[in-house]
Amino acid sequence: MRKKELIDLVVERSGVKKKDAKPVVEAMLAVLGETIGEGRELNMQPLGKLRINRSEMRNNGRVIICKIRQSIASTTNPTEVDEPASAQIAEGDS
Repeated sequence: MRKKELIDLVVERSGVKKKDAKPVVEAMLAVLGETIGEGRELNMQPLGKLRINRSEMRNNGRVIICKIRQSIASTTNPTEVDEPASAQIAEGDS
């Protein structure tokens, strides 16, 4: 998902005008980026809990490896789930 798509979805779901939503979404992304860059943990439900595993400097910037754990939906039977609902964000080829 790109920022434009995120802004469009926020406008659609919230009913606010795009000119009002865009600066809020951009500010939120800036705060989240700074927080992750500082190595702080995030707990933003329903997005989930984000924990930094490690980070390393590369030629083109810093690579941050993290895990996101999301709560299992109340309609899902926990005994049917083999692994926790988590996703690891990894960098692309450098």
